[in-house]
Formats: sequence, structure tokens, C-alpha cells
Amino acid sequence: MEDRMEQFAAIRRDSRVEGLSIRELATKYRVHRRTVRQALADPVPPPRKTPARSSPKLDPFKAAIDAMLWADTTAPRKQRHTARRILHRLIEEHDAGEELSYSTVRDYVRIRRAQVDVEAGRRVEVFVPQEHPPGAEAEVDFGEVWVVLAGVKTRCHMFVFWLAHSGKAIHRVYPTQGQEAFLEGHIEAFTAIGGIPTRHIRYDNLTSAVASVLHGTTDRRRTENQRWILFRSHFGFDAFLPARYSWRARKAEWKAKSGVSVTG
Repeated sequence: MEDRMEQFAAIRRDSRVEGLSIRELATKYRVHRRTVRQALADPVPPPRKTPARSSPKLDPFKAAIDAMLWADTTAPRKQRHTARRILHRLIEEHDAGEELSYSTVRDYVRIRRAQVDVEAGRRVEVFVPQEHPPGAEAEVDFGEVWVVLAGVKTRCHMFVFWLAHSGKAIHRVYPTQGQEAFLEGHIEAFTAIGGIPTRHIRYDNLTSAVASVLHGTTDRRRTENQRWILFRSHFGFDAFLPARYSWRARKAEWKAKSGVSVTG
């Protein structure tokens, strides 16, 4: 359901930001036009029945494939296993039958090899110079502030929404940094700036929206709770969650940009 919900959110965003037609959206996302109309009408995908699947034929051989891929992490590149070589070894050494197809092995190896490389520390970092077109990007975070309420010094949390191009910042203070404050802060910021960033909003620590982090993937995907996905779909913006960052550097950057000292 969450994958379809994310697809609906992307369709709604492209319709609003890019102005794509139903036909263009159907072509881009490789879905039926009926699906596009459903997404534009309601951010919540309709329920659909999924047929029961039998146990995959590859399951008994996954451990053997993983062992080959792990061996590849320390082998010269030219000696690394191809999917066809892995299939041959499964047949010769592990009694795999003809029912195990090359395409099944290939699809598993393509995904699993990337995961093994990351788990083995073979990840390659790529640094790209940042450019921030007007109205395209923003950043969101919470900072700790102390205010006097009824004569008592009280710790509160400041929601900060910062536009990457202009440096304009919107600040709202809440008693907590829970999801209610998180979502309300966005609405306040959208109202104050009179619009919504067209590219994405960046989050370094999306604790109030993220249910869990999926480790071992190459695209830094998170599992978001449904209320947050529906919120993004309604307003039509994308969330960008960096894979890694220097928290000390980010705190200094935030203080320079928005005047808020971020703790945590």
C-alpha cells in the first residue's frame, strides 16, 4: 500500500508542478490512465486484491548466491561472478533444476549484489556541487529554545523552515516536536511564503515522520507512516533524506542560516 501511496503522491506532484496531462502521467509512470485519475481524485489508493503466491523457487539457493557475492567483494573485478556463472554453479554444485531460470537469478543478483557491496563497506560516495534555483528547495528541522511562560523558564521546540535560495526562514515555536507540530509547522510555512517548494524539502532527521529506516539499500529509502505520505501527497512536494551528514557541521550551518542553535 505504501509503495502505491508514494506513486500516487508523485503523480499528484507532477500534475501540479509539471502540469503533465493524464496521458503524459500514464506514460511516465507506466500505469493505466484510470490509475492516474484515481491518484488525482484521491491521495489514498483504492484497495486491491493480490493473488496468493507460491514459495519462490530461488529461496533454497539464496544463501549459496549470497556466499558467492560476498566472495566477490574481495576478488578482482574480472573474477567476480556474473549471473550466468552463478546459475551454472547452482546447477553443478547445488542440484538446481531446470525450473530455476536465468532471469530469476539475474534479477536477484542485480539487487543483492548492490546490498552486499554496501554491507561490505564498498560504498562509493559521490559529491555534487549544490545549486538552489529560486523556489525549488527548502530545509526543515527543529531547534531547542527556552521561553518564559507564566514566569517560568520553559524548554520548547522551534520549527524552522528555510528556503535554500533566498535564505528566508520561517520560525514557529511548539511545546513538543511531535508529528502534530511537525505538520502544522509545514502548513504555517507554506502559508507564510505563499507556495510550496517545487523540487523537494530536505530533512536531516525526520523522526516525527519516519517509522523505520531500511538498511542495506542503495537509494536511502525510508518507510514513512501513512499520515506523512498523505500529507506530502496533498500538498504535492517531495522529501529528500540525506544518507549521511556531519551533525556538527549541520548545527553550525543552521545557526548561521536561521539564527537557531540546534541541539541533539
